[in-house]
Amino acid sequence: MKRVAVILSGAGVFDGSEIHEATAVLLALDRAGARVTIAAPGGPQLHVVDHLRREPAAGETRDMRVESSRLARGPVAEVKDLRVEDFDAVILPGGFGVAKNLCTFATEGTACSVEPATAAFLEAMHDAGKAIGAACIAPVLVARVLGARVIAARARSAGDGKAPTPLLLTIGNDPGTAAAVEAMGARHVPAAAGDVVVDGPNRIATTPAYMVADRISEVFDGIGRLVDEVLALC
Repeated sequence: MKRVAVILSGAGVFDGSEIHEATAVLLALDRAGARVTIAAPGGPQLHVVDHLRREPAAGETRDMRVESSRLARGPVAEVKDLRVEDFDAVILPGGFGVAKNLCTFATEGTACSVEPATAAFLEAMHDAGKAIGAACIAPVLVARVLGARVIAARARSAGDGKAPTPLLLTIGNDPGTAAAVEAMGARHVPAAAGDVVVDGPNRIATTPAYMVADRISEVFDGIGRLVDEVLALC
């Protein structure tokens, strides 16, 4: 039985985890027979968005882990308490909470910082050769944490004169976000909603989900394939 951590960032597309994407990940993992641990960092979201009006709600604060429990229907571990040896893979659904709460990409672009516990866990999983999956906007966080690191590692080990290959990721086809991914040290691969880009050497798989999808069925199809590829990389 594969053991998978799913890292959430709240509940709601505009200020937390995208609910359809998170549900698609959890459903696909359950159908595959994986043992899932849902986790989130503790601490406040960047802001709270009124999803009906699609604008920030003045004076409201919410905690990422508390909000993630709305999706989990059970315990939500703190990311800082996750141990690499307990998992075969980690998957990050999308939603603006990735770019607002798990990292600061929404406000700082390629100069963004990543929530420390999340960055440390992804680095440790990568170092241990564990599989990493990311959907929608989440690949920008993976690029920020691992992009330059992968290039540096391959440069150190390159002995044949070939240029080191960066990790391969997709966010779909948005030119600005794709350029940001590349500026952070990854190589962007254009993809449709049902596509999954797999970087075998780095054990990373990504899919665009709602970055390009128009229908919920497209999201579930693409994320179903993402989960299959992540579990195959374990």
